[in-house]
Amino acid sequence: MNSFRIRAFIPSPSLRIIPLRTSRGYAVQAPGAPTLEIFNRQTKWLQKERAASDVEGSRNVDYLRNEVASRLCERLLDINRHFPEVLDLGANACNIARMLTLPSPESPDAGPRANRISNLTAAESSRSLLYRDEDLEFNNEISIIRDVLTTSETLPYDPNTFDAVLSSLSMHWTNDLPSVLAQVNNILKPDSPFLGVMIGGDSLFELRTSLQLAEQDRRGGVSTHTSPLADVRDIGGLLQKAGFNLLTVDVDDIVVDFPDSFALMRDLQAMGESNAVLGREMGAIQRDVLLAAEGIYRELHGNEDGSIPATFRLIYMIGWKDGPNQAKPLPRGSGMVSIKDVLESQEGGSGDQKK
Repeated sequence: MNSFRIRAFIPSPSLRIIPLRTSRGYAVQAPGAPTLEIFNRQTKWLQKERAASDVEGSRNVDYLRNEVASRLCERLLDINRHFPEVLDLGANACNIARMLTLPSPESPDAGPRANRISNLTAAESSRSLLYRDEDLEFNNEISIIRDVLTTSETLPYDPNTFDAVLSSLSMHWTNDLPSVLAQVNNILKPDSPFLGVMIGGDSLFELRTSLQLAEQDRRGGVSTHTSPLADVRDIGGLLQKAGFNLLTVDVDDIVVDFPDSFALMRDLQAMGESNAVLGREMGAIQRDVLLAAEGIYRELHGNEDGSIPATFRLIYMIGWKDGPNQAKPLPRGSGMVSIKDVLESQEGGSGDQKK
């Protein structure tokens, strides 16, 4: 993966992509188990509403959502077809719609990416966030319908409605991910794709470890200040159980550099991405813990230029709903050539060359 750096705002964090590190594991609910309420949906809704109420402040921290939405749109362009009806599930501030109105960085002369779709339905539970940018110019460059959902885990759409479903940076707050994926499969037309990206696995491990060590030192115990996240190893199984075929799962690490850990936490709050775990300790983190965490963060993870990195691990997923004309693997044993014979012939040829 190539490194890059983007200046987003002042004080400006910078984004860069790094090679994958060794994965850390986090506990996730087993598919098929009774629904376990991990996140408080009302709390998450309030966080988004409060964040969107500060329009300029909320827009200033869209650097991550815009970048990830753009990358998801590029994956949509890799599919060589036109999409009449597309759903953006968990649309946030319609970041995907905005990115669709821009040309592809790889084909700037081909026009806006929205040329590949006819209508986009943006669905989001937070009305304030969904309508935050309705007055901006990009709304005139794409056919967009905004739907306010009663809950982000119940999709009010008929079966076989959409030619594609997209979801960018919203599913990591889902309590019942298997159910949502099954509903997505249901509302897709046959042989249509679901393309999603969620924060997972190793995300913000620098902040997690720093807060845990600081609390252990100052308070003699650890509280829940960050959310549990799904691991990339679980996503393929969830997609398969939801009925998707031709699965693709890949991972990007985007690292954002901040002047200090306080700037990182302010940005997470302005994004509406604060902790919403049920049973979390209420109230602000104690000042002595925050100060200790800042020192630990710099000591363990700090950059040479004095900034601190925050890693966002992005899990991209693509799955296709079954369809009558969909390509399928050949039945076992139907091949015209035995792989055993091929391997034996290659070994024989290598031996002849050595002689």
